[in-house]
Amino acid sequence: MPISFNAIRVGKKYYLINYSERVEFEVLSRLHNDNYLLKDLNSLETYQLIDLVKYGKGTDYDIDELRRA
Repeated sequence: MPISFNAIRVGKKYYLINYSERVEFEVLSRLHNDNYLLKDLNSLETYQLIDLVKYGKGTDYDIDELRRA
């Protein structure tokens, strides 16, 4: 079940599916409101959450906590 942006926690790892593209990231810090500084777990690039969902926020995305076995 997807979570909302206000349920995101610093230090946790999440995945986001936006228009069927999957991105895995760790939350580094909260910037303001629903914006966070993220680190991509594959490329180690840092970016902001608003840039990641800019064109797909709404029913087009699914975000949940990343659980690795």
